[in-house]
Amino acid sequence: MFDDNVLKTGSGEMELVDFRIFKKGKEGDSYYEGIYGVNVAKVKEIIKMPNLTELPGTPEYIEGIFDLRGVVIPVVNLARWMGIEAPAQMVLKPRVIISEFSNIYIGFIVHEAKRIRRINWKNIEPANFSGGVGGGGALDKSKITGVTRIENDDVLLILDLESIVQELGIYQPKMEIDIADFQQIDGFALVLDDSMTARHLVGDALSKMGLKVLEAKDGSDGIEKLNDLYAMYKDELSDVLKIIISDVEMPQMDGFHFASVIKQDKRFANIPIIFNSSISNQFSESQGKQVGGEGYLTKFNATQLYNEVTRVINNHKQQ
Repeated sequence: MFDDNVLKTGSGEMELVDFRIFKKGKEGDSYYEGIYGVNVAKVKEIIKMPNLTELPGTPEYIEGIFDLRGVVIPVVNLARWMGIEAPAQMVLKPRVIISEFSNIYIGFIVHEAKRIRRINWKNIEPANFSGGVGGGGALDKSKITGVTRIENDDVLLILDLESIVQELGIYQPKMEIDIADFQQIDGFALVLDDSMTARHLVGDALSKMGLKVLEAKDGSDGIEKLNDLYAMYKDELSDVLKIIISDVEMPQMDGFHFASVIKQDKRFANIPIIFNSSISNQFSESQGKQVGGEGYLTKFNATQLYNEVTRVINNHKQQ
């Protein structure tokens, strides 16, 4: 079981679970070793392959379900979903990475779980490549939040599990809302999230509320967007930018670090921040309040998002 307090947010680093997916080569006994990582904050634990119960009528990449301490967990064969054929001659050491999204648990089978890596944000780069990753091309660029170099100059791809889970159809965010009777809000909103899927989901909901949405892929990008807005609106910015919605775990600069920076900048200190994260625990909510957050949501529910945004913006009008 992973401890949420091991790596303090704002340290300038993130922790990744390094795992491998092996792909059959074109000739003889050759194979390709795919190196991947997922944020430790999205991982509850890593276990050996359990005994699975098959589910008739499900896609072939869903291996089945099992009971983990009273919780029924669906298990996805990640290599199969990616269209990758494993080398038949290799003796694999499969593990199941248990992830949690909005209190829903999902298991991902990987060929080998190597280690926990602590990576400095400065060493994480955008995924600047085209085409798909994996034999079937299922893992496109939108499923990669960043890349980093490890030993032997190998490249580790950081996966966006949230977008993968949504595409799998196991978890569908509740983002459809009827806004006919809701108050429309005029102004801008800034949305920070390293997941392109998450940014679009939140941005679409905010747009339906009447807000003009700007997007940033992490805290560093968010500060650049704020500086650009200040250059345009000067001291009127706090009247124009109604709300900031920020993820917590992001490369380059996480949400809590981002909040602590802007709350110390008089140009931005009065702009309210709501954290919107797949991490659901009291420690994160408490830390969010300590750095100046005025709300903490667990992804994704459009009605809760709307209600919280409306509450925070109305509170600021009264101040």
